[in-house]
Amino acid sequence: MNIILFGPPGAGKGTQAKYLVKKLDSYQISTGDLLREEIRQKTEIGKKISLDMKEGKFISDEIVNQLIKNLIFDPKRKNNFVFDGYPRSLSQAKNLDKYLEDSNQKIDFIFFLNVNKDIIIKRIENRKIIENRSDDNLETIVRRYDKYMETTKPVLNFYSKNQNFIEIDGSLEIEEITRKINTFIDV
Repeated sequence: MNIILFGPPGAGKGTQAKYLVKKLDSYQISTGDLLREEIRQKTEIGKKISLDMKEGKFISDEIVNQLIKNLIFDPKRKNNFVFDGYPRSLSQAKNLDKYLEDSNQKIDFIFFLNVNKDIIIKRIENRKIIENRSDDNLETIVRRYDKYMETTKPVLNFYSKNQNFIEIDGSLEIEEITRKINTFIDV
């Protein structure tokens, strides 16, 4: 089963993805984790990513798609993905569709965790304290949220036409969001 979780930074995608990975024994594809790993390894791509993240910019589709493609075509992971925060742009969504089609896979469910900016700011400020993430400061949060909403609107329109698209109120408690997701995947 392949699932997409998307929503603004701090919507709870990572929390729900970790739950689904454990429940379904699947592989989490978190662009944030992939990008942070490139930074940790101090690759050339990682240096560019680090600079862009500090400035609150999204990483280019070309870089993200390159990292994602390698995972999708891994035969051990076929039809067993939870996409956490990917795709973020229409270009990424179209690339994902092409990669999946080329590898004989499909998306089973698309969950959009919809959360307003005020709740996101509170969550990310808490996450910064708990997880000590350098990319979580107030100015960056607001810039990332606004940019996310701007670039993701076409993705929302692209996927919302699918019958497997489900919008969930992301301001609910974690357990309630999980319960709502389970009503769809436990069929």
